[in-house]
Amino acid sequence: MKQWYELLFENYGKKYDTENFTQGTMGECDFIEKEINFDKSKKIIDIACGTGRHSIELTKRGYNVIGIDLSESLLERARKKAKEQNLSISFYQHDARKLPFKNEFDLAIMLCEGGFPLMETDEMNFEILKNTWNVLKSPGKLIFTTLNGLFPIFNSIEKFCAITTMEGNATYNNNTFDLMTFRDYNITRIEDDLGNPKELECNERYYIPPEITWLLKSLGFYKIDIYGAKLGKFSRDDKLTKDDFEMLVIAEKQ
Repeated sequence: MKQWYELLFENYGKKYDTENFTQGTMGECDFIEKEINFDKSKKIIDIACGTGRHSIELTKRGYNVIGIDLSESLLERARKKAKEQNLSISFYQHDARKLPFKNEFDLAIMLCEGGFPLMETDEMNFEILKNTWNVLKSPGKLIFTTLNGLFPIFNSIEKFCAITTMEGNATYNNNTFDLMTFRDYNITRIEDDLGNPKELECNERYYIPPEITWLLKSLGFYKIDIYGAKLGKFSRDDKLTKDDFEMLVIAEKQ
């Protein structure tokens, strides 16, 4: 039986690219470049790359990038966009919990809730971080975003989603945040690329900063920095607050 995140992304590539949360690509790639000192020799893996927006933009800027995702539908969209721009990018279908690479990449990016923290158990989410560690060279760097567990304690997830969702985008209703598991349960409604409406029972795991730090340290990461993640405006100057829906995490492998 397919999980909600598998069903959600079937025939959803075009619509996905119009979602409000996918509109910060340029600024996010500016930040990524700065983090690797604009070194074009760096080999990058884009984990849960979706329709390839970061992979494509970084490749256009001269970087060597491969993208992996669980959804073949989103990968088809990524390949089509790359071909239309005469870009040669390898996009592979892989489960982020079972990556076939070992010590191959200088940088791993995992943005916009890519894979982590969508999994149905904490153990599965941890496997994604573990596999990310495995694919990185020593030294290597990981940049990812995830849901900020401080936000739903002080704010309404449903109200936030309603405010930030544009007409025609996915909607999120009947949100219930479980304080014992830090999971938000909701009904997500979309219309796919074929015009078919979908209604899915979804849940995502929110993490507080000390959890993320502990998980990464347990794998061997060091110099773990956590900031507020502003759409398209990632910055080390943005201290994480209770009102940041997402957090930006940067960690290094020795």
